[in-house]
Amino acid sequence: MSTPRSDAFVFFGATGDLAYKKIFPALQAMLRQGELDMPIIGIARADWNLDKLRERARDSLQKNGGVDEEAFAKLSAQLQYVNGDYADAATYQKLKQALGTSKRPLHYLAIPPSMFGTVVRQLAEADCAKDARVIVEKPFGTSLATARALNATLHEVFPEEAIFRIDHYLGKEAVQNLMYFRFANTFLEPIWNRNYVQSVQITMAEDFGVQGRGAFYEEAGAIRDVVQNHLLQVTAMLAMDAPVGHDAESIRAEKLRLFHGMRPLDPSDVVRGQFRGYRDEDGVAADSQVETFAALRLHIDTWRWAGVPFYIRTGKCLPITATEILVDLKLPPLAIFDQTEALQSNYFRFRLSPEVVIATSARVKRPGEGMQGESVELVARHHPQREKMPYERLLGDALRGDSALFTNDASVEAAWAVVDPVLGEAEPVQFYERGSWGPAAAGALIGDGESWHDPVAEEAAS
Repeated sequence: MSTPRSDAFVFFGATGDLAYKKIFPALQAMLRQGELDMPIIGIARADWNLDKLRERARDSLQKNGGVDEEAFAKLSAQLQYVNGDYADAATYQKLKQALGTSKRPLHYLAIPPSMFGTVVRQLAEADCAKDARVIVEKPFGTSLATARALNATLHEVFPEEAIFRIDHYLGKEAVQNLMYFRFANTFLEPIWNRNYVQSVQITMAEDFGVQGRGAFYEEAGAIRDVVQNHLLQVTAMLAMDAPVGHDAESIRAEKLRLFHGMRPLDPSDVVRGQFRGYRDEDGVAADSQVETFAALRLHIDTWRWAGVPFYIRTGKCLPITATEILVDLKLPPLAIFDQTEALQSNYFRFRLSPEVVIATSARVKRPGEGMQGESVELVARHHPQREKMPYERLLGDALRGDSALFTNDASVEAAWAVVDPVLGEAEPVQFYERGSWGPAAAGALIGDGESWHDPVAEEAAS
C-alpha cells in the first residue's frame, strides 16, 4: 500500500558535522534529480542566520563533490533556518511557522541521541508530530537496555511505521547487491547452507585511526560503532532466508528471524584489540580499554546455518581500507585429482568497498599431460555510470515512506542482544601494531585448517 509523501524536510543539527559532510551533498543531489520540491528547514542552536547557513552549505558542497549551481540555487531558495534551543518551546513555534501549510514533515534528528527525547516531545507539544515521520541516526543506544529505553521514548510520540532508524551502510549499492545476488540467481540456493558452506568471513578494515574523534570513540569502540549495526546487518543479508516479497515488512521479518537465530556472544568468541598510540589521541584516557579492533566468532542456530561459523573482523590502523566477504565452501568428498597436493576449496568473494566486485574461485586443469590443477578466480566488476550516495537514497526513501532499507525496533534490539554480553571491559584489550592485521590472538578464533582471508588492493589481486 502506498503512503503519502512527506511535504517538508526538517533537519535538526543543521550546523553540525553530519549535515556538513553528508546531508547537504545529499540534498543537492536530490534537487538535481527533481526529488525535493518542498521547504527545507535547518534547525540549530548556534546563533546563526539563513545567510550563514547558505554559506555553510556552499562550503560543504565545494569540499564534498562540488557545487551544481542550478541545484544550489534551488537549495538556497527553499532553505530556511530556525535558530533556537532544542529544549525551548519557542523554537518549535518558529518551526511551525516555517512549515506553513506543510502537513506531513519529515524530521531528521542529526543530533546526539541524548537529545532525541527532548526534541520528539517538543515536536508533539507544538503539534509538529502529527502525520510526520522522524529519522534518527546511529548509534541507536549503547546497549540493549538503552536501545529499549530509546525506542520507548520515540514511541511516546511516533508510531513505529513513522520511525526511520538510518544506517547509511544499508544505502550502499554494494550492500543491496548482496541480497539481490543471493535471491536473483538460482545456482546459489542449493549450496547456500550448512551442507556446502564451511565458514563465512566478513572483514571491514580501515588503514586510518580515529581521525581526531578520540572522545567519541571512547564512548563507542569498534563493537558498538560498526559490529552491532553495519556488520550484523551484512550478516543478516548473507544468511537470511528469502522473503515472501520485496516489501519492507517481508524483508524485515526474515532479518528479524535471522537475528533471533544468532547466539549471544560469549567472551571466548571475541578478541578485542587496541592499536599502539591510540591512548595518545586527544580525548582518550591514558589507561583506555576501548577496542579499536574486534574479531569475533558468531554462531547462527538455524536449520540452514547450524554448525557454520561466521567470523567477523573490523579494526582501525590495519593494512588496507576495504570491506570484503569470503564464503568458503567445503572440499569435495574425494580428491580424485591432485592427490599429491593440498586441495583448495572453492569460495565466493564479495568486495563491498572501495570497489564493487563479485568473484568465485574454481579449479581448472593445468596445461600438460598430468591431471594437475590450479585455482583461478572468475571476477565480475561493477562500473555504474552514476551511483546514488547512501544518504541521497535513504533520505529519498524516507520521504516516500519506504522503510525497506531502515531497521525497525525489534531488529535493533535483537542485534543488541547478540553483542550485549561482551560489551564493556570484561576482557582487557590486546595491543597491536599500526599496519598489522590486529592482535595475534584473533587467529585462534579460526577453526583448524583455516585462517583469516586478508583483503588486498584490488588492482593487485589475481
